Amino acid sequence: MPYRKLDAAIQVVADSLAVPEDLDGALARIVTAARDNIAGTDYASITIRHQDGTLETAASTDPIAVAVDEMQYTLHEGPCYDVAIAETVTYANDLAVDPDWPRYGPRAAELGMRSQFAVRLADGRGTATGLNLYSRSLKAFEETEGMPELFASHARIALGYATELQSLKGAIGTREKIGQAIGILRERYKVSPDRAFDYLVRLSQNSNTKLRDIASTIVNIDPNGPPATDHAYTSTRLS
Repeated sequence: MPYRKLDAAIQVVADSLAVPEDLDGALARIVTAARDNIAGTDYASITIRHQDGTLETAASTDPIAVAVDEMQYTLHEGPCYDVAIAETVTYANDLAVDPDWPRYGPRAAELGMRSQFAVRLADGRGTATGLNLYSRSLKAFEETEGMPELFASHARIALGYATELQSLKGAIGTREKIGQAIGILRERYKVSPDRAFDYLVRLSQNSNTKLRDIASTIVNIDPNGPPATDHAYTSTRLS
């Protein structure tokens, strides 16, 4: 397999490191690069396993990839499912007759999927991410010379960067929202920043609501301060 193809695929993923895009943008870029640069690939998708165990297709190059992903989630069977749950790499040269996935394989073949490759991208904090490659050809991934795995190793860098960037943006947004809420409380009740913040904390604890959500409610729903008719607010006094 020409290594310039691998170099091109890696370059596409590496470019995302220089682009300040969100996680969704990075995922979309990865699946498109996989489809366009990994030989034999007709469709690509990325599966995320959430902390509660649910599986979700976070990005795909075509609705049919989402359909076969979700088929595997429902049947608890298939390369996509296996990588999301436990495996690092798995593939099928002929889905129609593969004994490892007797329920999923024939159904996927009826939709035109003949071979499939899946590789783990990331695993941490109770979540997992897998890259799924689909082909309408038999044995499409039999002689890949390790390209999907090499591609995945570089995709992990882009994915990690985007995840950290999203977390950072979320943290900054939360701080800004809390700061705005404190400013509103200070203006309305003529209290110090510390007392306003303590009020937000008590309100969060008493109502079992995240602090950022409390702040968002004050800023977005009632810019003049906590509504007097809301029990969650009136049960906590600013004093």
